[in-house]
Amino acid sequence: MTGLLLMKLHSHNKLVAETIDALGLKCPEPVMMLRNALRKADAGTCIKLIATDPSTLRDVPTMCRFMHHELVFQEQQEGSYEFVVSARGAKPQS
Repeated sequence: MTGLLLMKLHSHNKLVAETIDALGLKCPEPVMMLRNALRKADAGTCIKLIATDPSTLRDVPTMCRFMHHELVFQEQQEGSYEFVVSARGAKPQS
């Protein structure tokens, strides 16, 4: 692993501005909740999503690529999935 990736993995919790609890919700709700939070976030703000729907493993990375957000962290733990996404923001960073 690169130093930058390790830094992101170890420090993602202190960077998170909002956590979305989507436990028990099914597609498309978890991704839509994350998308709505990211739309309101400033560039570089991190949002955490915790979900139980296995489709989030496919849908969150796809949404990030399509919407130009950065998937900072992804982890699977005993039936739940955690994602930390850095918002691209409404305006480009200066």
